[in-house]
Order: sequence, then C-alpha cells, then structure tokens
Amino acid sequence: MKLKLEDPTLFTKSIELISDLVLEVRVKITNFGLSIVAIDPGNISMVSLKIPKSAFKEFESGEETLGVNLESLKKILRRASKTCSLVLEKKENALEIKIEDKINRIFTLNLIEVEREDKEFPEHLEFSSKITINSQDFIDAVDDCLVVSDACSFIVDEKKFVIESRETNSARTEFSDDEVKMEAENCRVRYSLEYLQKFAKAGKQFPETILKFAQDHPLRMDFISEHLSISFLLAPRVETED
Repeated sequence: MKLKLEDPTLFTKSIELISDLVLEVRVKITNFGLSIVAIDPGNISMVSLKIPKSAFKEFESGEETLGVNLESLKKILRRASKTCSLVLEKKENALEIKIEDKINRIFTLNLIEVEREDKEFPEHLEFSSKITINSQDFIDAVDDCLVVSDACSFIVDEKKFVIESRETNSARTEFSDDEVKMEAENCRVRYSLEYLQKFAKAGKQFPETILKFAQDHPLRMDFISEHLSISFLLAPRVETED
C-alpha cells in the first residue's frame, strides 16, 4: 500500500477534527479511496471522512484496514506544511509516513487493534430541512449561543432560519432566504453546542456548511470540496425547550 497527497492540508485538518471526537479509528483503503467512519464514545455523534482515489497523486493499494491512534497521527501530520507532499505506506504492522520537501522526513506509526465494531454512515436518513450557509456565519452564530447556554435550537419559520439559545439570558441569529439557501419546512429542534462547536471548526477550511435536519431528528452536517468530504451526525438534545 502506498498513497501520496500533493497537498496534505485538508487531510491534516480533518484528522484534527475527528480526533476531537474519538481516540482510535479504522482507516479503510478501498478501490474508492480512503475513508473513516467513527462514533464518539458517548454514542451522540458520528463522523465520516471520504477522500476519493482521484485526490491522490499516487494510489497503489488493494483492500486495507489500518487501526490508528489519532492523537499520534495528528502530531505527525502537524509536521507537514502546505508546500510538502505526504506519502503513506504500510510496512508490516506499521504505517510509514513520509513528508517530502527540500528534506525528506520519515515517521513510523505502529498500527493498533481498534475494538469498536465497524459502522456504516447512514446515508438513507430523510430530512425536512436543508440549509446551505456561509461557514463563518454559522461559526459566529454557534459562538454567540455558547455565551448564554450549552444547547441551541435550529428553527425554520416561514422564510427564516434561526439559531437560538435561551436560558436566563438569550442569543438569537436570524437568516433570511436571501442570506442562506433554504429547502425547508417549518420545524424546531435542539442540539448540543459542545458538539456543534467541534463540527463547525471544519468551516474554517470550507466556505459553505450544509445543514440537514428535521423535527426531533439527528442533524447531518456536510463539508464538501473537490477532493474531500467530511460529514457529521448529531443526535438531538431531548429536554425542555429553551
């Protein structure tokens, strides 16, 4: 197995995001490319990373599954700059990670057994609302809500999309259909801000955030570029409405 990425930035940032949720993952290499699906220990959220074969400068592999400690992988990937190339090669029970630049640097990461069973990211879920929003606007709305609460509500009301937290104090951001792309029915659903803040970090690498949700349903959040996609699923927060 040998994979080469010319610009490892998005892959590096994605691994950092996933490491906020889980410590160990199975990295799958197939004819499609590279993929990761993982569930956080609290079974509240799920993440899927997909990098198609076309994104790699070199792709030589059969079917492989690599058990990886994300904290260790993240530390190595942080040593790679945007101008370098990244080469991943399996060597017996280890992953050799080569950072190719003016000087080649080589790291060896021991592969591990990951105990949690494999799960498929659910692609069949149906949602009544789809909102495509500027990523920085979404990050700002989440940060506003964190000032007053640990959860927020997504509200679709006529031609408005609202992100609101209400405890002793409140925060509310309203978006008209001129400011976001909406394919949505009226609904209201509540989610944990702790997880939303972690997911929203991906918006620093992607200009748009796609939100899919429905009354009392999980939230699906997608970030998509030409050569990489990362998706999150988050269970609704069930408690007294804010």
